[in-house]
Amino acid sequence: MNREALMEATRSQMPERRWRHVLGVVSAAEELAARFGGNPEQVWLAALLHDYCKAWPADRMESIIREQNLPPELLDFDKELWHAHVGAWAVREELGIEDEEVLDAIRYHTSGREGMTLLDKLVCLADYMEPGRDFPGVNKIRELAQHSLEEALVAGFDSTISFLLEKGKTVFPLTVLARNDLIRTIRNQTKIS
Repeated sequence: MNREALMEATRSQMPERRWRHVLGVVSAAEELAARFGGNPEQVWLAALLHDYCKAWPADRMESIIREQNLPPELLDFDKELWHAHVGAWAVREELGIEDEEVLDAIRYHTSGREGMTLLDKLVCLADYMEPGRDFPGVNKIRELAQHSLEEALVAGFDSTISFLLEKGKTVFPLTVLARNDLIRTIRNQTKIS
């Protein structure tokens, strides 16, 4: 599929407000990639497709998680996590995307993971800080992103974890593992410098 067809296929899955968010993530991811590196085609593709099925009904996503043997523990956590794993499955099935790095960046853009790749970091961080985002701490994330993907992502995960704790919700374990791994990475970078 060419870029225009991918854009139209993605746009058709969501309301206009979500589409504007997706375009903001693409823009932010490309800007981050220009600063920190990354394959421009992979960055564009993963950013474009990261919320492919975000607007799908929860029961449809739940069925896909069950039927396609996606991680069943997702169902024990907030449905806001579901679209990432379902989206990676859906863009492979519906759009023929086979690039595992792109699929992983989609799969882990909400939770993060240990050993995040550069592409994972770029898409996850772009999703946090795209221009349309407005939540407490987003400007700090944007400032940190001027010099460190890892520090900005830790701030993003801290924001998510704090929000979940304030709401009395459970925290997806992969997010805690991702945060801790990033902190170790930052400490190791500091020791080397």
